[in-house]
Amino acid sequence: MVINHAGALRKEYFTAYMKMVMNAFECPVEKAKELTFQRLFGFNEESMGKETYQQFLLAYEELKKPH
Repeated sequence: MVINHAGALRKEYFTAYMKMVMNAFECPVEKAKELTFQRLFGFNEESMGKETYQQFLLAYEELKKPH
């Protein structure tokens, strides 16, 4: 997935990205969160800005909810 550095990434982007990770690695959402944080943020919450990090956390919380 291509990242546009022009603005904050939205919750929907992270939801789709973590679902892709979960499918590709056959892993639970917690592992997908860890891999996404490592790959996109380089383990640094501020690397992509506060708004993008907050959207990442919102996506994670949404994916954790039972559907």
